[in-house]
Amino acid sequence: MFKEEKILLFPILLAIGGFSFEHQILEMGATVSLIAAAVLIAAILAASLRVAHHAEVLAVKVGDPYGTMILTLSAVAVEVLILAIMMSDASSSPTLARDTIYAAVMLDINGILGLAALLGGLKHGEQPYNDDSGKTYGVMILTAMGISMVVPEFVPRDRWQFYSVFTIGAMIALYGLFLRMQVGTHSYFFSYSYPRGKRQDAEEPGHAEATEPAARSIGVILFGVVLIGILAEFMSSFINVGLKDTSAPIALTAILVAAISAGPEILTALRAALANRMQATVNIAMGASLSTVILTVPAMEAIALYTGQPFVMAMTPVQTVMVAITLIAAAINLNDGETNAIEGMTHFILFATFIMLSLIGL
Repeated sequence: MFKEEKILLFPILLAIGGFSFEHQILEMGATVSLIAAAVLIAAILAASLRVAHHAEVLAVKVGDPYGTMILTLSAVAVEVLILAIMMSDASSSPTLARDTIYAAVMLDINGILGLAALLGGLKHGEQPYNDDSGKTYGVMILTAMGISMVVPEFVPRDRWQFYSVFTIGAMIALYGLFLRMQVGTHSYFFSYSYPRGKRQDAEEPGHAEATEPAARSIGVILFGVVLIGILAEFMSSFINVGLKDTSAPIALTAILVAAISAGPEILTALRAALANRMQATVNIAMGASLSTVILTVPAMEAIALYTGQPFVMAMTPVQTVMVAITLIAAAINLNDGETNAIEGMTHFILFATFIMLSLIGL
């Protein structure tokens, strides 16, 4: 066990070092702080990969749709934890939560799904999946983002508490019904029966790893999430000092948080697409987007209500347009039960557009 989990020694040692030398590093200035933040990001990614590995082990044991649900929920837990820690810093941007959720949706749908469909399409041609899943995910993402990140633009500032309470209730109701569908009578929406001739290509890689004890996987996931939270607190301090006097876009931090939490999902989704298992890719990419919105928003709103300080959740006009284009493209592309390289390329170009707009401060 210790041999297989030795990669966790790196983030554990850095967490100990953070407790011991945080103030000394901060006093050395912006450059040293940025270097320390970069090292911590590498450590967080290492811990995230082990969390993702054991989430995949549990996923193989329980099968779809439970498997991808475990993977996406573990990633969202990491994201919420990092966001909560960073938002607790008085110097953090009030738009950080909004920008991170927006970046996560762009990364999941346009980045992960786009790149996976592009590479998988170039290798296998048209890749089948259950179109019910794409339709269900799409309409729920549209509803959740509309309620929580578009409508707040029109809510009077002195009434934000009432709408925050409503938003929390609405997200819980949506997710409760979604879970009932995903694991209950409509679970077949999120699975696909591959034809006999393609079954070998569609097999889940790493099935041998399913022999690992479930208790060990659960323990490593819980320990990994706590470890990531500790490292994220130090990373937040170093990034704030390192970027304080620079002209770096505020959205850069949001993209960084989204990328850290989505790192394991990216690897898993790409492996699935290259193995001609597009259903798993769709579940991961669209499921991660939905989980990010529907779980992160109420968590952040609850923090805002507790602290009495509202976060800016309403998207900018540019962000609203990009989300609208993305969801319209996804509704068209995920409507026929097959993906191809052209559909993947359209989403990947949208992802490149998102990165360009972020770099120029939009």
